[in-house]
Amino acid sequence: MVRRIITHPGGAHKDDLLAVCVLVAKHGAPIERRDPTPEELSDPGIAIVDVGGMHAPHLHNFDHHHFPREHAPTCALSLVLEELGLYQDAKTFCDWLEPAEWFDSRGPNKTAEWLGVPRQAISQLNSPIDITLLRRFAQHTELAAGDTLYEFMRMVGQDLLDYLRVARERIDFVASQVEHWSIAAGPDRIAAVFLPRTDPETDEPSTALANYIRAERADAGIAVSIYPDRRGAGYGIGRYEDHPRLDFSRVEGEPNVHFAHKSGFMCKTSATDPERLQALISAAWR
Repeated sequence: MVRRIITHPGGAHKDDLLAVCVLVAKHGAPIERRDPTPEELSDPGIAIVDVGGMHAPHLHNFDHHHFPREHAPTCALSLVLEELGLYQDAKTFCDWLEPAEWFDSRGPNKTAEWLGVPRQAISQLNSPIDITLLRRFAQHTELAAGDTLYEFMRMVGQDLLDYLRVARERIDFVASQVEHWSIAAGPDRIAAVFLPRTDPETDEPSTALANYIRAERADAGIAVSIYPDRRGAGYGIGRYEDHPRLDFSRVEGEPNVHFAHKSGFMCKTSATDPERLQALISAAWR
């Protein structure tokens, strides 16, 4: 059990802040912002984050700065999530994680180059929320349960852990229910994934289905997803990864279709029969 969390003093960064948030949510230990002693580096009851020159998960030491230049982009949060067995799910479901790894290990210029955006875009995406949290965290040398910032950090860490837990539970459930369809559209075949209604129903079925596709690496050729409509007894139909050949505005006015987005990315239908659902998808195919 971790009884203390130590991270470096001075300026704070997103990776060490989030790594500490996760550890606070997991262990509820107080935080000290200072350099660790050799004795502390050898004590598994003390988590050392983003400082200390050592990555030793069995000792709860999570520093990446000694990794060689050619090492894959990694940050303190990556190491903490890896030790908890959550890294692969986080990499799959948290699109912000990989840019955070690049930014912390490669800097803003290389990150912008990797993302294929101008360098200025990196600073344009800064949030006042991030700035305030990092600045306030950097001002403290100690934080413990009951402190406002500590409790907020606990919530951030707990929300991330809960999100990853629920996402995995939903994926496992979807995997046991999902059907893969191959739909005829003239000379073409449309690859689709269909999530039937279940009892109990899946929360946020469209997100759960998208996460299943990503997690199971099942996205090869997938063009469309069909999922229970949370506001009615029918289904929502949406193009997967904005597939360019599907335009659901084409089915506006079709029987059973009560909503078709003008941009064409999705529609809602009261139809529940698989043949009718597939016919609507064929009609939306360009």
